[in-house]
Amino acid sequence: MSPELVLCAALDAQRARLPVSEAELASFLRRHGPALTRQLAEALPRPRWSGVEEAEIPAPPDARPDTAALLPLGDYDRILVGFSGGKDSVACALWIADQLRAEGLDPAERLELWHHRVDGAPDEPPLLDWPCTEGYCVALAAELGLPLYQSWREGGFLREMGRDGTPTAPVTFETPSGRRTVGGSGPAGTRRLFPQVSGDLSVRWCSAYLKIMVSATAITNDPRFAQDARVLMVTGERRQESAGRARYAQTEEHRASAPSKGRVVHHHRPILGWTEGRVWGLLRRHGVVPHPCYWLGFGRASCETCIFSQASEWATLHSLHPERVAQLSALEAWTGKTIHRARSIPAQVAQGESFAPAGPWGEFWRRQALVRFTAPTRVRPEGWTLPPGAFHKTSGPT
Repeated sequence: MSPELVLCAALDAQRARLPVSEAELASFLRRHGPALTRQLAEALPRPRWSGVEEAEIPAPPDARPDTAALLPLGDYDRILVGFSGGKDSVACALWIADQLRAEGLDPAERLELWHHRVDGAPDEPPLLDWPCTEGYCVALAAELGLPLYQSWREGGFLREMGRDGTPTAPVTFETPSGRRTVGGSGPAGTRRLFPQVSGDLSVRWCSAYLKIMVSATAITNDPRFAQDARVLMVTGERRQESAGRARYAQTEEHRASAPSKGRVVHHHRPILGWTEGRVWGLLRRHGVVPHPCYWLGFGRASCETCIFSQASEWATLHSLHPERVAQLSALEAWTGKTIHRARSIPAQVAQGESFAPAGPWGEFWRRQALVRFTAPTRVRPEGWTLPPGAFHKTSGPT
């Protein structure tokens, strides 16, 4: 186990009891450090992965054809990585940075991490996303030496879901010169329903309205890309995730392209053919500590209360964060419809079995995920450990 994580867990465990001075913390570690280290080590899962990286997964015969040719990375003015904090988006950032260095280019001068806040502005209370996600993304971006810019639809998920004869809210996005807000004057409409559990983005509106459209709006209205700009948008979908994603094209013309203005925007999926093992291998080589949700047993770092969650995930969330589950249950009652076609959230909680880890290690990561993120984001590769959520088959977009 990484000594950096052991130390952080020890400090967190002591601070959780009562405010103490640094001298008292040092005394606590001298007395209890060895025993705590043994307890944490015993709580770690045994590796279920040989470390061998599998071959690329080929595209199926009915995959969408590419509609754009990827340029040499150095030919793009900016490369934007959609950065959720999940393993696949982290792998994209690491991979692109490695390729830029191989071309003799500094990633910090060309590569940007773009994080879309599904719950709205930073001062909006979280409803869907993990409380730790913003802190994790900010800390990892700083560790990697890459700029991070955030964007959101005003009011986030809750405002869009509650629309009743009103337009979709404006989009706010960060740029190197400050925030900009655009839109909000479109046609009035009514929603008042959860997104549907579907691969169709016209009804699974959370992905479309809170991520994809937000990203396109930010690119289109960023003064840096107004004209004569070449931009590469990078996202981390993989064929192994679902039959629908297996048919994605690898490189496409992005909806924000505007040839008449000289703005060329390509959408590239560099890890489309990767297996999950290859993703974990890249994180291990760089010593990147995965998002806290993986340490709690979740296989994906999507929203904490993702609409695709299955019974075991709802049961786990109920054991970890009952207040959040109660909020979503109340929203189900308000809409008069359940997220799942046949069962309410309380019914799924009752049907499922929690996989939340117990003991000091589980409590440490629960606090990191739900209270405040303070853990290291990188460790020495030789001390890197596979999290319990690795290779855990959980729900996700189809």
